[in-house]
Amino acid sequence: MLGSSYGLGPSVVQVERGGLACPCVGSLCSPFLTSPGLLSTKKVSQNFCHLQRLQHQEPCDGLRLGTLVFLASPAGLDIEFTGLRSNLSGPQQISLFDLPSEWYLKTRQSVQQFTICQIGLSVFSSIEGESNKYVAHSCNFFLFPTTFGILDSEFSFQASSVQFLNQYGFDYNKFLKNGIPYMNEEQEKKIKHNILTGNWRVRSSLDKDQIKAVIDEVTRWLDLAEEGDWMALPGVTGFQAFEVQLVLRKALPDIWTVMKDEGVTVKKVSKQHRWYLENTSCDRESCWKEKILLSARGFSVFFQMLVKAQKPLVGHNMMMDLLHLHEKFFRPLPESYDEFKLNIHNLFPVLIDTKNVTKDIWKELNFPRASNLSEVYEFLNSDLNPAKNSGPVIIHARRCEKYAAYDAFLCGSVLLKVAHLLLWRVHGALPIPEPSFPLYLDVLAPYVNQVNLIRAGVPTINFSGPDYPSIRPPILVVTVRRWPGVSEQQVYHEFQNLGKFDVRRLVGSQFLLLTNKFKDTRSILKEYRCHPTLQVSVYRYWRHSPNVSCLLQ
Repeated sequence: MLGSSYGLGPSVVQVERGGLACPCVGSLCSPFLTSPGLLSTKKVSQNFCHLQRLQHQEPCDGLRLGTLVFLASPAGLDIEFTGLRSNLSGPQQISLFDLPSEWYLKTRQSVQQFTICQIGLSVFSSIEGESNKYVAHSCNFFLFPTTFGILDSEFSFQASSVQFLNQYGFDYNKFLKNGIPYMNEEQEKKIKHNILTGNWRVRSSLDKDQIKAVIDEVTRWLDLAEEGDWMALPGVTGFQAFEVQLVLRKALPDIWTVMKDEGVTVKKVSKQHRWYLENTSCDRESCWKEKILLSARGFSVFFQMLVKAQKPLVGHNMMMDLLHLHEKFFRPLPESYDEFKLNIHNLFPVLIDTKNVTKDIWKELNFPRASNLSEVYEFLNSDLNPAKNSGPVIIHARRCEKYAAYDAFLCGSVLLKVAHLLLWRVHGALPIPEPSFPLYLDVLAPYVNQVNLIRAGVPTINFSGPDYPSIRPPILVVTVRRWPGVSEQQVYHEFQNLGKFDVRRLVGSQFLLLTNKFKDTRSILKEYRCHPTLQVSVYRYWRHSPNVSCLLQ
């Protein structure tokens, strides 16, 4: 199921006589297969839209979406994965005790184990001539790792993630069978070297069997065919069809191949005509190989457009999204946490995490607790929002389904509405100046490049400088008496009714407790003030650290 499904056999071969062979490779001479660095935005957009059609996906008005990336205000992003986090035990589990660099190294392993199955993108553009009105162009992209030549990725599924995707009607056929390919820069270098040096070869045993069947079928047809006859191989679509064409052209000197949307067409030609076709301007060997490479890049072309546009990228709890974007489209995640931060900042200079933005203003305005992004959006559209009536108006673009990339749409919408609320709060009783996205960015400045971090020693990561010191509650130290052999898990169960704590053994019968809620810390100190077995106090380095105790002795 994960391999290419060519579906070849005598019953699907179509043969026709007459006609001239086209001196180019059909639809694959489209601008999609030209380096995006040499093209206009419109051309690159057309290229990507063409790839979507090859992968049997709805074009989602891809031409306009690609163009608007460069003209947009914010771009909302939401990514679905085959898994979130490996079930690591012991010291490899993420913890409130982790420094950001420790959290990164632990999470890096999970990112390398799982893959992206869908990206939702929603691009917001202000409407010219209309004050504070935006149109959102949204699209879902189903992705599947490039399987071409030497590239054959491995990834895992996590049961809880599969259940989550099932709950929301995720289409696994679009992911596994028709997903758009992608690769990072390191993979691109490897495949480029192999293709341009002539060392390319089919690695997959499944592909080898299928390509052998293609050659046998075409060879039998050639014995009876006349010059000018052609046969169709329907079902050979997407960039994998390049493999079939490479092998056929190399094995059979009296044929020519053309790739079309519906499959590959094989034509019988003379050797002289074959020489002419091989040397025409649009199908020289070097040009042909470059087209193969660019086709295999797939969604990576669109990723480079996002990077080149340098527009604000908006997500909700977007740290995992950024890790996967780096790993899957840029380069493998480095071991250095600081290098990772620098790379992301160079790729996306303006990041805004709506989780981080809404967290502060929710407390200040005493809004009801929102458990997810959808509830945040509903509150901002309700009468609870004092700036509702003067806020931005957001409409869906034509040809974009309302629920396409819906979470990405929610990210961008929440950002605009919260920014307006912040602007309203800053001006108070004074008249609010005419809202615009640059003005919104000004009031959002404290939150720019501050990405929310789930379960770590600091609440956010600062991508534009050093991380801020922790504002977590103080660490508690628990001294256990008359309980030989007590474990971290047993200590955790003792306190779990009072809140969610992370437990780490300090030394012997002493344990550290840490939570992200001050009220839970106060509750424990109060409840265990005179406990006969468990003595709880605030951790003091100079008093409790084993290193200090060793020096004093």
